[in-house]
Amino acid sequence: MVTTARDVAERVGVGMREIIVGGDELTFALLVALLARGHALIQGVPGTGKTLAVRALAALLGAQYRRIQFTPDLMPADVVGTTVFNPQSAEFSMRPGPIVTNFLLADEINRTPPKTQSALLEAMEEGRVTIDGVPLQLPRPFFVCATQNPIEYEGTYPLPEAQLDRFLVMAIAGYPQPAAELELLSRVAAGFDARAIEPKALKPIAGPDEITTAQSEVRGVRVAAPVQQYIYDLIAATRSHRGLSLGASPRAGVSLLGAAQASAAIDGRDYATPDDVKDVAALVLPHRLIVAPQAEIDGVTAVKVVREILESVPIPREDAP
Repeated sequence: MVTTARDVAERVGVGMREIIVGGDELTFALLVALLARGHALIQGVPGTGKTLAVRALAALLGAQYRRIQFTPDLMPADVVGTTVFNPQSAEFSMRPGPIVTNFLLADEINRTPPKTQSALLEAMEEGRVTIDGVPLQLPRPFFVCATQNPIEYEGTYPLPEAQLDRFLVMAIAGYPQPAAELELLSRVAAGFDARAIEPKALKPIAGPDEITTAQSEVRGVRVAAPVQQYIYDLIAATRSHRGLSLGASPRAGVSLLGAAQASAAIDGRDYATPDDVKDVAALVLPHRLIVAPQAEIDGVTAVKVVREILESVPIPREDAP
């Protein structure tokens, strides 16, 4: 049995429900990305709790948290750091940037030019940065959570496919259900203050060591050959789908497998099933697909394509170990 990952996920779920109303799906997406040692992209209009969710998760896990507000004039050195000259010692010293942390919130990442966006690539892929030619290992765990606004395009720089592919999951922060929104208003009326969600005000329920232990458990989750074949069949189906001009890459298959392992671990199992794959496919695949122009005119979206593929690809029958 997988114990630490499930325990952390349950405690985080309870803590997040005290802060985020109706955010179970977003919490699940963030936990999948974190436990699978990936990164998350949250898309949603302003005011839907994107930043609050990341702040709350970092506080609950007792992790160091930093936020970068991405703007058009942000430079790569503002993210990764630089070297500065000390006139007293006549020597250069390294000054790490805000990326050297456990939890990094890249707020409105699409508002900064591609050169600065790409400064995150090495860190997200390799867990390290290079400052003036000197490599610097980032602390573990290292989790990047970026946000972007889907309705304002003026003055923005859409993330290139290579950058999108570095995000294990893309979650949508939408409007809450009526009952959840009424609950939110009730909490605020009773004195809830989102600005007070910080480590000092919110007691951590886990720590970085538990996170790394849970991540190790996730990597040990068994994925049997039939489930691996199912993952491949889903990936292959995107490459031949008439509505797509670009299907999923082999890295997308690896990401889907890792996310399925995390889903199984959250459920307390040390083996993944086809249902785990289906549970995370909508988080892992759509942002890696490019819809054909004509299909886009006809109203086809990457999410619809993934849903169609999940319905059409046969599910293997496998008995639990």
